[in-house]
Amino acid sequence: MSAAARPLPAALVEAVQRNCDIADAAHAAELSLCNFLLQMREYYRWQQGLGFDAALARDEVGRWLAETESRWDALQGEPFEPLPLGAARLDPFDLDAANAWLIPRGWVYGAGLAGPGRAGFFLAELKQLERELAAAPALTVQHAGRELARGLFAPPAALQGRTVVLRHASIERWLWERYEAFALRRGDVPFAAVARSFGLHDTPSFLAALPRLAALQSRVLLWHEIGEHRAARTLEPGWGALRLAVHDRRAALWLRAVRDHLADLRVTLPALLDEGPSEALHLWFSHHEGAHAALFPGLADAYRAWCAGDGGRALRRACARGEAHFEALAQELLRLADADAAARRLADDSAICSLGA
Repeated sequence: MSAAARPLPAALVEAVQRNCDIADAAHAAELSLCNFLLQMREYYRWQQGLGFDAALARDEVGRWLAETESRWDALQGEPFEPLPLGAARLDPFDLDAANAWLIPRGWVYGAGLAGPGRAGFFLAELKQLERELAAAPALTVQHAGRELARGLFAPPAALQGRTVVLRHASIERWLWERYEAFALRRGDVPFAAVARSFGLHDTPSFLAALPRLAALQSRVLLWHEIGEHRAARTLEPGWGALRLAVHDRRAALWLRAVRDHLADLRVTLPALLDEGPSEALHLWFSHHEGAHAALFPGLADAYRAWCAGDGGRALRRACARGEAHFEALAQELLRLADADAAARRLADDSAICSLGA
């Protein structure tokens, strides 16, 4: 426990964890088998308090997995529990009221919807509270540390209104998974430049570098969330409603990628080009994949030009071209009649940004 954090009622921790379990019971099956097993492995590691270098006993993990799935089965369809905070019992989505009680005591609570009906919750120590950032004076940044309750889905960062939430435990876990995948198949990929710069050649060297890596990744994520906040000026309130209305998995991924591109092309990448260090750009491109890469394939070419020493000229041109393309696409999606029409529009080849000649 951090020096400033006061003990929490066990009933509160249990209520948040139960809500996490109820959410996982409803949506864990949506993951592919490979992603499910990878996420469950790291969830087990968190639940047992094991470090990234701890060997996992297959039999024990197997028993835990069966017990967890059995618990989820029993929770199918259960309503979320109110939060027992002091004399009150709060709606679990009432972030403002919950954090008004928790933050002065050194804790932070998170709750929200990651997709149509897909809720997520966490309860963690509050490492730091930042206000009046030079780049975004309207935003507050909550730095969440050790987590007492969490679900299978644990995004490393989120924007909730005017609050950016950075979950440092999830950031470290994301970096571990990225390093582990790279270590199994080293190649000429963006993370290779990160590994060279930080001297990542085995697990002990990764763990030694993890605090510096996590600080850099936090900075990249903060720029992204600032970009999300600026994107909201032209996209909301309609975009959130559209995102929750789209149930087609592919369309939902592409819809998220459109907004992510707007945030990063408008704010994150220009900021990283201006401020550095170079490792921050390599980190950003190490997760430029999937729907994001498919929607803007030419961005990787601009990155390679930067790596070759063009001073970022190709990347800046790509940012300007991509920002205009995805803003126009986003506004078109908002004008469409329904979610099915939006899904069809995203499936059209013209949704992809081309850098042209």
